[in-house]
Amino acid sequence: MPRITKIPASISRYTSAPIDAPVKRKVAAYARVSTDNEEQLTSYAAQISYYTDYINGREDWEFVKVYTDEGISGCSTKRREGFQAMVADALAGKIDLIITKSVSRFARNTVDSLTTIRSLKEHNVECYFEKENIWTFDGKGELLLTIMSSLSQEEARSISENVTWGQRKRFADGKVSLAYSRFLGYDKGADGKMVINPEQAETVRLIYGLFLEGMTPHTIALTLTERGIKTPSGKDKWNATTVRRILTNEKYKGDALLQKEFTVDFLTKKTKKNCGEIPQYYIEDDHEAIIDPAVFDLVQQEIERRNTGTSRYSGVSIFSSKVKCAECGSWYGAKVWHSTDKYRKVIYRCNHKYGKKRCITLHITEEEIKVLFLNAVNRLLKQRDELIANVKLICKVVSDTSELETKRTKYADEMTLVADMVQAAMVENARVSLDQNEYRRRNDELASRFEAAKKKYNELSEQIAEREIREQNLRLFQETLESMKGTITEFDGALWGALVDYITVYEDGSRTVTFRDGTTI
Repeated sequence: MPRITKIPASISRYTSAPIDAPVKRKVAAYARVSTDNEEQLTSYAAQISYYTDYINGREDWEFVKVYTDEGISGCSTKRREGFQAMVADALAGKIDLIITKSVSRFARNTVDSLTTIRSLKEHNVECYFEKENIWTFDGKGELLLTIMSSLSQEEARSISENVTWGQRKRFADGKVSLAYSRFLGYDKGADGKMVINPEQAETVRLIYGLFLEGMTPHTIALTLTERGIKTPSGKDKWNATTVRRILTNEKYKGDALLQKEFTVDFLTKKTKKNCGEIPQYYIEDDHEAIIDPAVFDLVQQEIERRNTGTSRYSGVSIFSSKVKCAECGSWYGAKVWHSTDKYRKVIYRCNHKYGKKRCITLHITEEEIKVLFLNAVNRLLKQRDELIANVKLICKVVSDTSELETKRTKYADEMTLVADMVQAAMVENARVSLDQNEYRRRNDELASRFEAAKKKYNELSEQIAEREIREQNLRLFQETLESMKGTITEFDGALWGALVDYITVYEDGSRTVTFRDGTTI
């Protein structure tokens, strides 16, 4: 029989020091609350006090620190600075033991929890969870931790679903929520509704005015920065993205589109732009508008025009992409003559002037454009009342899209019917052994039928949208004419943007102005 001799442990598995050495364990605690309401903050302060006294009350423990995170979700460790600092210190050998209230306080994400625990364990750092009485150096510790972490993750999922349901219910009820601290132009009123902030509203109107005068979002951002105007978040420097958001946000015309984004994953809190995956809700006349709806719609049209043009919109001036060559149909571009001397002059000429097929149309100066505009508008004003009456009549005809909408509804119903038939066929094929050749043939027929209906639906939608744009242009044209009294003597950029569609330059040097109602002078 072999003789077996037991060799007792001489090194502490907790401190890696000799068992008989008078070494204290370096102990830290972790406290977290997920919201910043008063009740939670009280709990937060109580946790810090409790763990400070608890650790200092042990002779064999050396108090290190209470690491904290305030108002942070436990679903992910990425944004928890206190947690990350604690782990870093532990891995650096500054901590031997971490105490926390429960597994859910540590992390609600099972993967994060286990990964962190294992990393700490490899560096001889133990964790103790008071509520569950789990010590991670215990043989059953990891098994229990896996179970409890999974339960915490499921709890987090349930909470997230409840919160999401509440938000979507508010959206369905038409209740608008807004991050007022980062939104320019509105404050939260006593009744919870949006009320105009007069000072900020002037900035919003300035942005829309500069855009209609021909500036790009980038140029507008530079202008606002130079003028010392604060951004929505209170910063000094503007960027084009912020300007673009303001120009396209329907809230400035008094409406509200709800559920533009949604949360994809409750653990990562990753959001995604809503492209039709879940319902959206459009609330009209929800609050007082800063920008007239007609002006807002004009800006959206101008954005679309600049984005879909044959050449990139330069934004050099308000005349960019507004002067057309009669010979080739191309837009005129800005050119600078004598840029470095006193004879400096900005002229506009056809962009195909020096192409393979050279246009012979003449250039036009900025001053000539302004004079042409003034003369055309004053001639227009001589028949002002007649034009307004005609525009009202045309608007009445254009705005009637009932026939088109009836046809569109028919094709929408057809698409729904075919989609249901496809779904039913799939279910039947999964349940019953069908002839696969026949199944594919029927499926192809349904697919073709769906595409045909979809094509008609899209065509009708485009026709309706074109009519709506046409009506908006006419309404703005009408309102602008109604607001004008007498003749004009000075060029006005806002009037130019509201009234003029484009100028045409002909080979013989003649020019015409085409207004937004179709009138050409």
